[in-house]
Amino acid sequence: MKIDIRPVIGFDQKAFITAVQSSRRLHYPWVSPPSNPATFKRYLEKNDGITNFGFVVFLPSTGQLVGVVNLTNVVYGLFRSGYLSYYAFTGFERQGYMQKGLLTVVRYAFTKLKLHRLEANIQPGNVASIKLIRKCGFTKEGFSPLYLKIGGRWRDHERWALVCGVRRLQPNHALNLTEGARMQFTARWKVKT
Repeated sequence: MKIDIRPVIGFDQKAFITAVQSSRRLHYPWVSPPSNPATFKRYLEKNDGITNFGFVVFLPSTGQLVGVVNLTNVVYGLFRSGYLSYYAFTGFERQGYMQKGLLTVVRYAFTKLKLHRLEANIQPGNVASIKLIRKCGFTKEGFSPLYLKIGGRWRDHERWALVCGVRRLQPNHALNLTEGARMQFTARWKVKT
């Protein structure tokens, strides 16, 4: 079960939108990902490789997109923190792909970006997402009523966080990118790998 991650790029538009549209039942009411060319374009524009990063989790053997991990609102300086969001696509959920993808992005955030803290805000009823974030070593820090507006409604969220060095990431989750993904990272965000 080998996966890889890379930045979301314009070439992904068709496969991405198709996967999102076929995953509506899986995503509702937890997340509202880009589902048409206009929202996908805005999503790409937001991912500047400085404060916002969008990654696709994919199968290197087929190129199929299995999910997305976003690292957003990154603050550097003394805070060195960012927020994670993630979602699987239908047919790839509950198979361990997203855990590996999420841990790879965590490794990237802590080693390449030198962040100190990551936070994920999850609706209390999203049992699968809470199970995943817990498996990745995050700790529940609190509860925020009416925290984020998703699907047109303000929704309660639990706050989960991981601080660099508090949980040692397993070696098999190191940032081992395929050569193609490494080149895309370097080209898109000028990252030294």
